[in-house]
Amino acid sequence: MIDRILLFPYFLILKLRDLFYKTGIFKVHTCEVPTICVGNITAGGTGKTPHTEMILRTLLKDENWADKNIAVLSRGHKRKSKGFQQVTLDGSAAMYGDEPLQIKRKFPNITVAVDRTRVEGCDFLSHPDKLATSKKARRCKNKELPASDVVILDDAFQYRSLKPSVNIVLIDFYHPTYKDHLLPIGRLRDLTERLQVADILIVTKCPSYLDEWEKGKWASSLGIRSYNTSSCKGISKCGITQTLIFTSINYCRMEPVYENADKRYVYAKNLILFSGIAKDKALRQYLSGSYKIVCRFKFSDHHKYSSLDIRTIAEATSINPTAVVATTEKDSQRIRDNKKVPEDLKLRMFQVPIEVSFLSDHEKDVFRTTLVSYLKAPHSEI
Repeated sequence: MIDRILLFPYFLILKLRDLFYKTGIFKVHTCEVPTICVGNITAGGTGKTPHTEMILRTLLKDENWADKNIAVLSRGHKRKSKGFQQVTLDGSAAMYGDEPLQIKRKFPNITVAVDRTRVEGCDFLSHPDKLATSKKARRCKNKELPASDVVILDDAFQYRSLKPSVNIVLIDFYHPTYKDHLLPIGRLRDLTERLQVADILIVTKCPSYLDEWEKGKWASSLGIRSYNTSSCKGISKCGITQTLIFTSINYCRMEPVYENADKRYVYAKNLILFSGIAKDKALRQYLSGSYKIVCRFKFSDHHKYSSLDIRTIAEATSINPTAVVATTEKDSQRIRDNKKVPEDLKLRMFQVPIEVSFLSDHEKDVFRTTLVSYLKAPHSEI
């Protein structure tokens, strides 16, 4: 009710946009190769990047897709480059965005590209020969890439011009969409009814165990009828079969940000933490189990680290000479863009990798078989 009254202009725009796409007033394209959309309806913080990485691992372990050319296509949030760009290992977060660069460095054999226009991006990935002749690719610096057999679309649920083979939508366990409101009062950037068209819904950041009653309650709150915890499937309000899966985030052992880091700092007792992500509470709780956090610097999401920021962090290490410096994987991509990081700070700077895990092996199997089944469907050319 708050959304429809206090936020009526924004609510109306979203409703009209949805109507125009449904009725064909706005054109919708498809890709000739399978596409997997990973997205949400909230403003950040649901774990899109680690889930994109989880999907990559799933495909790379699948006998049908392990030897295929898998690509990831992202908008490249806050990048300085324009148009279609292939992400390279020696690139910068400023050039490609921190998340695409992170994925490329973790999966160097995977094609990772950025393009704000996903329709064109998918066309270039499935037909890389067009990069040599298309005027729209004239700014592309790295045009040599294999033709993709499947494309993972990072954060593309609101990009309605391209219809994916499968829509995977993420929901934060601690911030249920049915309790939220549209921006700017809440964190929703899309209508909650859009969840009804998702093929796979994943409730992320769950505690390590949820019983069947709790899972059923989640299904009911999301409008999923006849939810079966064995098949992990139910029926949405618009009549389509939906798969509902639950995952958690695991923090892994710290890794050096720079190659010359002194790994003995991992065994320090004190820790200096800096991050530029939407929420760092879970990270702080994890690190507090092994370290005393003596200093914490919280920057805005996707923050570009300046020389002043570097000096501020370095000053904290002078006050705490034995402390290890920790940050997130995404932040490590951005801070490496700054060439003025002192050597002493490089020695003690580490990142905390995160990985997605399913609450059970059964749900992991259901997700894999469901995902692969969608990728077998026929596709039309863009």
